[in-house]
Amino acid sequence: MKRKPTNPKDSCGIKKVPMSGMPMNVLMEAGLVKLHGDLKYGRFNWREAGVRGSVYYDAAIRHLAAWYEGEDIDPDSGVHHISHAITGLAVLRDSMIRDNWTDDRPPPSEDGWMKEFNEIAAKMIENKLK
Repeated sequence: MKRKPTNPKDSCGIKKVPMSGMPMNVLMEAGLVKLHGDLKYGRFNWREAGVRGSVYYDAAIRHLAAWYEGEDIDPDSGVHHISHAITGLAVLRDSMIRDNWTDDRPPPSEDGWMKEFNEIAAKMIENKLK
């Protein structure tokens, strides 16, 4: 069988969103977390009822905090806390894209507060290193 140097579909396919670089093991773990949620709450509950941003923010922070404090696996699902955070944020982002979420964030802080605190931290570190 004689092959062409390139498949004509290549020139079209390479211009689309590349999924081949995504880590499949992480996506599969997220799928397990999603299954866990599906069994508890319903498969597309967030699309049907919408979500409150604070609920998903709080859950992501709790999972990150549990992981950071040394607990890798969520005791309820048996799946890694990081995968729970990723999945929750994916659901929140999906709802944001679909405009199916309640933005219950507090009013924004003044501009520049993050930069200001980072500058203070940098000065503290510089002074310690002197």
